[in-house]
Amino acid sequence: MRPKGEIAAIIVAAGRGLRAGGDVAKQWQLLGDRRVADHTLHAFRAAPDVDRIVLVLHPDEMYRAADYPDMLAVPGGATRPASVRAGLEALQGADVGAVLIHDVARPLVSQQIIADVITALEAAPGAAPALEVTDALWRGDQGEVTGTEDRTHLYRAQTPQGFHFEAILAAHRSHTGLAADDVEVARAAGLSVAMVPGAEQNLKLTRPQDFQRAEAILAATQGGRMDIRVGNGFDVHAFEPGDHVMLCGLRVPHDKGLKGHSDADVGLHAVTDAIYGALAEGDIGRHFPPSDPQWKGAESHVFLRHAGELARDRGYRLSNIDLTLICERPKIGPHAVEMARRVADILGLEPERVSVKATTSEQLGFTGREEGIAALASATLVQT
Repeated sequence: MRPKGEIAAIIVAAGRGLRAGGDVAKQWQLLGDRRVADHTLHAFRAAPDVDRIVLVLHPDEMYRAADYPDMLAVPGGATRPASVRAGLEALQGADVGAVLIHDVARPLVSQQIIADVITALEAAPGAAPALEVTDALWRGDQGEVTGTEDRTHLYRAQTPQGFHFEAILAAHRSHTGLAADDVEVARAAGLSVAMVPGAEQNLKLTRPQDFQRAEAILAATQGGRMDIRVGNGFDVHAFEPGDHVMLCGLRVPHDKGLKGHSDADVGLHAVTDAIYGALAEGDIGRHFPPSDPQWKGAESHVFLRHAGELARDRGYRLSNIDLTLICERPKIGPHAVEMARRVADILGLEPERVSVKATTSEQLGFTGREEGIAALASATLVQT
């Protein structure tokens, strides 16, 4: 039986990847319209049984952790086993029952492989995907064949490699020296490892030609087209007595408050509805009914985070958010940059993908009479 507790994924991204060429390590090079690491992390974010992610970075690249505020980033070591152990140690004390260890350079891992590894952990302390070797195997020296090898019972190893957490942590703590992967570390500690089917598309990017293969796989799986969705959201909240308003997750001082069932954050509500709209998922009221007392006074970042997670689960990434707040007062300009940062943080986006701006209605209508605030938002989603 799979151990109780959360399932964590450790993404090992501390290597330098020099054989792939380029000016930066392979995990930070573009594959299609996103970096390799972004493809890999998306796969595990979208996995419904993965509860948390640990990203192991090179000590000189810890600044990249700012791109992934939704996960724990730790510095790696001088070797792969050292980096994996750093990720495992970071989970010590958490309620983690099983862990998946994955090479960041395998960006095309499927949800099926992730699910199969997790399922296999119900009957074994370790599990990993593998492909049976079907080609003839030669030994060679200086460009000449010097012999052959029997390929019977030989398999090509892939990741993620999954383990019961306490068992693999103990195995790494007792291991000395190098290891090709975590299966080697586990077996050295006496753990049995089950095999599940791997996939040819779950290739590891090592050389420049591997990027070409991966680009071809992406083009084929996307059917030669890109699915782009745009959604709009509009919301209004009236003023009531108070001393501040909540706008885009910030407490903005004002001589009035905003009236609503939740915290009445008109900005976050509009952005949330824009994402739901792009997904054809209705609005906030469908997912968080105002008739349900548990949402009374709720902070609106809960709604927005749910919308962002739903988009990722459906296989979309948020390309950009554009929000306009319509009011005479309070003045939005002094807070706009911080508002954009807060929205980006909630959604796990780079701040430059979020725009927050304001306009007045030239003293016309209910906003012009300072009876309330309106918000209009647009969200662009791109299928991954």
